[in-house]
Amino acid sequence: MPSARIVVEPAYTVGPLNRRLFGSFVEHLGRCVYDGIYEPGHQLADADGFRSDVVDLVRELGVTIIRYPGGNFVSGHRWEDGVGPREARPQRLNLAWHSLETNQVGLQEFADWCQRVGAELMLALNLGTRGVVEALDLLEYSNIGVGSALSKERAANGTPEPFGVRMWCLGNEMDGPWQLGHRSAEDYGKLASQVAKAMRQLDPGLELVVCGSSNRSMPTFGTWERVVLEHTYDDVDFISCHAYYQERDGDRGSFLASAVDMDAFIEAVIATADSVQAARRSERRIDISFDEWNVWYMDRYRESGRITGLENWPYAPRLLEDRYSVTDAVVVGSLLISLLKHADRVQAACLAQLVNVIAPIMTEPGGPAWRQTIFFPFAITARLARGTVLRLAVESPTYVAAAYGTVPLVDSVATIDDSGSVAVFLVHRGMDTPITVSIDVGSLGPVQLGESITLADDDPTASNTLEDPQRIAPARNRSARTENGVLTIDLPPISWTALQLTATK
Repeated sequence: MPSARIVVEPAYTVGPLNRRLFGSFVEHLGRCVYDGIYEPGHQLADADGFRSDVVDLVRELGVTIIRYPGGNFVSGHRWEDGVGPREARPQRLNLAWHSLETNQVGLQEFADWCQRVGAELMLALNLGTRGVVEALDLLEYSNIGVGSALSKERAANGTPEPFGVRMWCLGNEMDGPWQLGHRSAEDYGKLASQVAKAMRQLDPGLELVVCGSSNRSMPTFGTWERVVLEHTYDDVDFISCHAYYQERDGDRGSFLASAVDMDAFIEAVIATADSVQAARRSERRIDISFDEWNVWYMDRYRESGRITGLENWPYAPRLLEDRYSVTDAVVVGSLLISLLKHADRVQAACLAQLVNVIAPIMTEPGGPAWRQTIFFPFAITARLARGTVLRLAVESPTYVAAAYGTVPLVDSVATIDDSGSVAVFLVHRGMDTPITVSIDVGSLGPVQLGESITLADDDPTASNTLEDPQRIAPARNRSARTENGVLTIDLPPISWTALQLTATK
């Protein structure tokens, strides 16, 4: 059996872990909102129409912040349609996803729902078909307590207290030709700067996210970030990254190494932001909001999932409802490791999306809700990762991935909290052979092994479904043992593992 070695040294830190790293994303797309979080006729729906079983699963998932209402949807969205009496709200055409938007869930309802699940609300602004005035109106409606026309309107609509939204996205994927109101980097940068300056005049304490590239393969990647930041560097706090991964042409080895691409993406954006900082001789630092990421089999949607037809505008169509496998879950776990390894600069991240649409949680209308395989690495990491992220020394055998070259079989990261409790997260990318990992924890002092959890299966394509919702679940890894300051564990092929160590007196 091959072996790998890891050294945990609490003095070698990446930086403090921002809990916003465990965010998610809700867009008015497919069945994410309607027949997802909101289904008034369901037997478990509350008085406002939200499914209580979904609320319970979102809490279990550990989501800390939720980006809303898009996504591509936001670039044609009129926020005013989703406030006030529900019976008076207009139905609109959702151009981004060619479906019908009833506006029965809007800002008011979603802000209340975020409170129920214990998550902070992150709002995205429409900078596709709108601009400064509309952004200021939404900010006033959301954050001003008393005395203005829009704050009075909010109070009249049943919400006297402001929502107090701190984190705002200045549009969505404005580099993409698919986006309503798509602009060049020059034009978008100028607009984003104007909007940001205006918003700060009203509320100086906002945290603003400017659009980076919608993915690293865009032909304008790098140049887009530089030009946008040259216009907005003094106005914003974060630049966004978006990335989706899928297994292509049966190349599972490259798919399992997707985090190598995420690492390179993050580091390239950091380098670009820092080069703008240096050129401006600025003391400010721009961090990253990785506010869309996941496994998404986008090719399936491109081939057969698009809705067309001038008179065909379905309500809550089944779109982008990927069924996730064990392999997909291992990749999601490894992407979480990548985000944690860059916790000094990645200050927020959003798993896209939350329910039904490329999601960790699935529902059936009138039926149950269940956990997809990708639910588990996210929920366990969100629960165990605390405090400060540690930079580990990892010695591992390698393999050659067609898309990325030579990559390690084992990747890992750890966190440590104020009590000395340590969480270690590991991924084994090997497809055929188990591996033994020895983790030197001697520098931690006396520790006791608590949880030891592995997600794997003899069938790496297995998934949880409506018919068999508990087919896949993480299990205790009984091979884990500690002796003389070394923790040794055997990792099965294509697996993700979490370990918890607590300090003993």
